[in-house]
Amino acid sequence: MNISEINSTSTSLDLKNLKRGPIMFALIVGMFVAALNETLMGNALPELMKSFGVSAATAQWLATGYMLVVGVLVPVTAVLQQWFTTRQMFLSAMSLFFVGTVTSAFAPEFGVLLVGRIIQAIGTGMLMPLTMNTIMVMYPPEKRGGAMGLFGLVIMFAPAIGPTISGLVVDGLSWRWLFYLVLPLALISIIVGFAVLRNVSEITKPRVDLFSIGLSTIGFGGIVYGFSKAGEHGWSEPEVIWTIVASVAALILFVWRQLLLKVPVMDLRAFRYPTFSLVAVLLVMLMMTFFSTAIMLPLFMQGVLLLTAFKSGLILLPGGIVNGIMAPVAGKLFDKFGLRVLAIPGLVIVVVSLWLLTRFDEASSTGFLVTVYIAMMIGVSLVMMPAQTAGLNQLPRHLFPHGTAILNTLLQVAGAIGTALYISIMSNGQKNYLSGSSDPQSQGEVVKALANGINNAFWVGVVIALGALILGLFLRKAKSQNVTIIESEERS
Repeated sequence: MNISEINSTSTSLDLKNLKRGPIMFALIVGMFVAALNETLMGNALPELMKSFGVSAATAQWLATGYMLVVGVLVPVTAVLQQWFTTRQMFLSAMSLFFVGTVTSAFAPEFGVLLVGRIIQAIGTGMLMPLTMNTIMVMYPPEKRGGAMGLFGLVIMFAPAIGPTISGLVVDGLSWRWLFYLVLPLALISIIVGFAVLRNVSEITKPRVDLFSIGLSTIGFGGIVYGFSKAGEHGWSEPEVIWTIVASVAALILFVWRQLLLKVPVMDLRAFRYPTFSLVAVLLVMLMMTFFSTAIMLPLFMQGVLLLTAFKSGLILLPGGIVNGIMAPVAGKLFDKFGLRVLAIPGLVIVVVSLWLLTRFDEASSTGFLVTVYIAMMIGVSLVMMPAQTAGLNQLPRHLFPHGTAILNTLLQVAGAIGTALYISIMSNGQKNYLSGSSDPQSQGEVVKALANGINNAFWVGVVIALGALILGLFLRKAKSQNVTIIESEERS
């Protein structure tokens, strides 16, 4: 499809009088509560296990099930956005999230709580790519970095403060307050969205290929589930092996079918654009590296430094705050200088930070840990949202929903793979250390074994981050495929 063809279809959407501020407010509040909810359960799991009398393996489904549903639903949003207006999608997503939150808050038993979390996840899975797509359409290319920076502030800052808020609430109040506190914010987002949100996407109502949706569900859902189980039980479990094999086979069929369909569920032609393809791979590697710190640092602080969950959350909080502050700053810098100028220094900072983390042991100070984590978050913020913006900028407008769905899906899968990978490396490092120890039962040796396993995981993180840095060297300034469209709309 050429530029003139895109222009002819997009002029039916009157965006010249669009009130961006109120729309951004509704989107950001909605994304804040959705993103916060992803990490809000972590410190509450022991209390929930006690309240409902369930095991850790059962309770962890409150987190795993949430990630699984989001991973399954995100690929389908590209089609949903062509069938329903932006307003319908947003209000449906936030209404589902609100219903799920109410269900969870008043759950009389664990099964009801899990159902509530799944309903929340359905809303989140719809909301994430919808928000990115709406921002990409509302703003011209030269202003998208700043707008995506605000989006980045939310999706990076909210999960970072989740464990701290969770620990504080659980220590002083009932776990149900984790949901009570979210309800007013979700309601505000619904009310504002109802009042100001307008449609910014082209409604084409394409034929929906149910077979593709089935393959997508099995493939992406199976990958998230299989790798999550691998991180929990190990790679040798038959359930893990067969789930991953089946999901990979489904994904191969899914890709093959999308290339044959005239109107695919997920248009993989987005990968024809070099910057988008490069950014997609780079973000997968960066997300896996980011997860290495998000998972390993709490384990290190609680298992090696012997800190409480609440204190470990407080130690990570400054990094989360700095990351939130840096996201819009990085967006503005991207608008001015482009991706390469930000990505190379950012990836260097990530590599050096991870290398420093490999040197941590039971004698490490919390102050040094805070400093290294803040540096790491600065590096991540210089790359994460600017890279997504640069990749999507190169796509023509009709591929925006597919591009956002592809990137969000890949990030979910990368998170699942990263979780399993680093936990398995850590576990093997622990076992290897204790097998060579003269006193493997002593508390001191157990602590050293855990530190050794975590250091091994960080070394793998260093290698992956170096790979991302090498990819970053190939980044070049790419011309937006939709500058003409935006300029035409603003002149009209």
